[in-house]
Amino acid sequence: MPLGRLPEPYCYTGHLIRRAQQRHNTLWQQEVSKRVSSVQYAALTTLQRSPGLSQIELGEPLDLDRSTIADLVSRMVARGVVSREQDPGDRRRKLVHLTPMGVAEVNRLRPGVERVNRLLTASLADQETRQLKRILRLLLGAAGEG
Repeated sequence: MPLGRLPEPYCYTGHLIRRAQQRHNTLWQQEVSKRVSSVQYAALTTLQRSPGLSQIELGEPLDLDRSTIADLVSRMVARGVVSREQDPGDRRRKLVHLTPMGVAEVNRLRPGVERVNRLLTASLADQETRQLKRILRLLLGAAGEG
């Protein structure tokens, strides 16, 4: 093996991303919630920013397909954090709104989410954290987001 070359699988981007995601999941459960996933939190904050999205519109920025977003919304409706209603202009569309309980949930979870973000990048300088986020957005093909 050449000097400076990492052993498999640590030389592969996918492996490193998976490991980083595992670390994120562990921190999320410790610091935020064992019941509310980071995807559910992302859905709640998306609805807070853009109320009344259709299920499909909600699924787009989260990169979730129709059946996955439908299941996610159903679980959040059952918990009372979102409401779902048919669009009066198009009975095929279901519009999703954050409930007052959902707003309270976002506000309750946000400090833990921010703590996870800090812990996940604690070994990086601020500039490195910004660079990591920029590179990840480029990797995902969404350089203009966030």
